[in-house]
Amino acid sequence: MATLAAEAASWPDALALASTIVSSAGDALAHRRNCEQLAGHAELVRAWLEKVSGTDLARVPEIQEGLGELAEALGEALELVESCRGKSCIYMVATGWNAVYEFRRLQAEIDRRVEIPTLTSLVHEFRMEHLEQALRAIKDDHRDYTLDELDIEAQKAILKPDRTKRDADILEKFLYRAYPDLRFDEALQEEREKLHVELQWLRSRNDPKQCRVIEHLIGVAENATNGLPSKRVTKLLVNEPAFVISGYINNVKSITESFQDQGQDDWQADLFGCCMEPCLSFKTCLYPCGMFAKIANAVSRGEISREAAVNNVFAFSLVGGCCCYTCCVRRRLRELFNIQGSSCDDFLTHLMCCCCAMVQEWRELELRGFEGCQGRKMIPPPYQFMKP
Repeated sequence: MATLAAEAASWPDALALASTIVSSAGDALAHRRNCEQLAGHAELVRAWLEKVSGTDLARVPEIQEGLGELAEALGEALELVESCRGKSCIYMVATGWNAVYEFRRLQAEIDRRVEIPTLTSLVHEFRMEHLEQALRAIKDDHRDYTLDELDIEAQKAILKPDRTKRDADILEKFLYRAYPDLRFDEALQEEREKLHVELQWLRSRNDPKQCRVIEHLIGVAENATNGLPSKRVTKLLVNEPAFVISGYINNVKSITESFQDQGQDDWQADLFGCCMEPCLSFKTCLYPCGMFAKIANAVSRGEISREAAVNNVFAFSLVGGCCCYTCCVRRRLRELFNIQGSSCDDFLTHLMCCCCAMVQEWRELELRGFEGCQGRKMIPPPYQFMKP
């Protein structure tokens, strides 16, 4: 199925997509606040695009190409809003932090695509104050995407190995907010139908892992009124955070099978995503030893003290280079989260871009909700799997 992002090929599409995001956000069943936040930002982009369309700048080929790329980012944003409108609310809240991460990423991507070098230089050269003010409004528009208290409680209730009557009450309250015009049993029926549609689509794509996720959520919807599930489920990874819903299985025997099926994961934080965390990047460049010491202490769960980590860095820098030691901590982090890669990759990464590597590693610990790395408010867990 062709995506909305693929259909966005020119700047008029960007204007239409921004307008559609604004009009669709109010109908979102899940993440309504986040959708409205994104719609507010899209409204600023739409106003800026209207000003651009009223000038001859829109006919410049380089600017048209840049606006076409902006349309692609807006298309992705619209897909996310449409998912919040059409997908199961239970599914969306179970993978809720993934959506939060997507909202944040897409606003950053839209802001990056708005920065068209040719357009910016011409605006400054010809002193187009109205365009400059509109662009500044977009840059200064910082939005807070997160889960509210009820979403977090509902997510915990859904992902619990054993649910109580209180958890069922929380789920009922959550569904009543999403479906105010339906009774609880009708809302559950609506959710089951959406989950079964999602399950059939995943089966057609031969995705057994995500099928297990949806089957678990269908079980939650079927047993929501009973307070407890029909059978106790066992958690796959004892030390994994509770948001890894694919880690819930029906019997102990399937633990080994799931380990065999899982394979290796990818990095959730981008190596060159430093611009998304300017303060963290600045601190790392200013005092790299301090950042490395924090990472080593966290990854080793206190086995390596910060003082020992700094001392080891200085010792290795006198012998064969500090990256010979820092890459070992990166390898240990990969092994901790079963991230794909090799020791050679770790060494070359720290040799060529050590600061970027450390920013990535600390963000990885934060994104995965690792113990001792939740310093900032409402850091999302690992990037959870979603489909358009």
